[in-house]
Amino acid sequence: MVYSLSYRRPSHVSSRESLSGQEKQKSINESVNSGSSGMSHGIPEALSFDRIIAGGVCPPCTVRDFMNYLKYIELSAENLQFFLWYRDYCKRFSEVPESEKALSPEWTGEHVESEAQTRPKRLGAEAASIFKGTDFVSEPRVAEVEKSNPFFTPPRTPNSDSAEGKRDGNSLDSYDESLTSGGKINHTQRASGAFQSVGLKWKPLSVQPYREEIARIISIYVADGGTRELNLSSKERSALLHALQNTTHPSAFHNVITTVEWSLRCQAHPNFIRWTICNGNKPRVIFARGLGVGGIVGGIIAAIIITLSSASRAWRVLSMIGFFIGISTLIAAWKGMCVVLHGMHHRHLRPWELFASDDEPAGYDMKSDSYDSLSSHASSNSWEDEPWVAKYEKRNVVRKVFDREVWIQEPALRQIQDTIFLQAIIGALVLSITLVGIFCAFPKGNYF
Repeated sequence: MVYSLSYRRPSHVSSRESLSGQEKQKSINESVNSGSSGMSHGIPEALSFDRIIAGGVCPPCTVRDFMNYLKYIELSAENLQFFLWYRDYCKRFSEVPESEKALSPEWTGEHVESEAQTRPKRLGAEAASIFKGTDFVSEPRVAEVEKSNPFFTPPRTPNSDSAEGKRDGNSLDSYDESLTSGGKINHTQRASGAFQSVGLKWKPLSVQPYREEIARIISIYVADGGTRELNLSSKERSALLHALQNTTHPSAFHNVITTVEWSLRCQAHPNFIRWTICNGNKPRVIFARGLGVGGIVGGIIAAIIITLSSASRAWRVLSMIGFFIGISTLIAAWKGMCVVLHGMHHRHLRPWELFASDDEPAGYDMKSDSYDSLSSHASSNSWEDEPWVAKYEKRNVVRKVFDREVWIQEPALRQIQDTIFLQAIIGALVLSITLVGIFCAFPKGNYF
């Protein structure tokens, strides 16, 4: 199956969750050292994951094509979108002045232990009554006061007019606003809700570099209900939010980016290459399989007729033409290839490519499939309502079989297809000779 227009929920991380973080990191390190994906046996280095991400390949194997595959076929484009953002974020963070970097130290996980050790312990009822009124009892926390006094009003966060609210361009008074304002997502409030869902308090330091951007990323990729929510376990989400509560250093994403990169390298990338090998759409492949079966049936009928006739055995070799064409076409179609399209090194345009607009929006980056501004990440990956879906469904089957074609520009992909075509030819030749030999073994029927 080349593509599917039916919607299904993503299940791309079901198998990867069985591996530990160390195994994933080891698999990624081995992949990087070898220049290939961890489970990409048979994929040439020219089509490796790193080369695709670096923009060193031609269509239809570019980052844009990889993104479209994940969006429309695997329904997991958020992994690649987050991965590309993280690479860009690491680059931008490394260019930050050292004075600002000091505000966001590298995350090592030791903050969790130190915070747990310094957290004040609650006294028992008897001990509390003994130390009541003395200097040894600690002041009640805000949450406890709020529970005990229903009329308690917590201190308001700095508004947009204050100096604290203007430091990073992220007004913290949005806590008191609704989740959406004027049809736009309130990323700050959604990020706050994400911290509260794991039992943490939202206490960001606005002076840290890229604090506003981190709040948006939490809202889009980490928070429940985010437009591009990553498939993370509760443990991974809790650890990530705890790290981002203290720092905006890229090291805070270490565990999550390891999981995402493992999924891209070891699952999505090999599947993408195998899917790209198919040069025809689904109707064309089914049509090619039908031709293959028809060729085989035609060869069998011709062999039977000649065998039952008074013609010599040499004439039975003519049935080999039908066997050879049918078997080779069927083997290539089984791999998702059409031998006619391969002969011209063409491929069918994907459904979303047929009706794509020639005018790309301003600021669109073809390599990273994102806009210059972070607001583009707020868009959902849902595509069921895109115009091309209804237009493609209205096309008749004959038109789909003979859809528009385009030249395959990537040489490495053409070499893979050449190998598959050669295998189909050799396999068809061996099977055809075998079948013709079987028919030649029968004596003449002399029925006509």
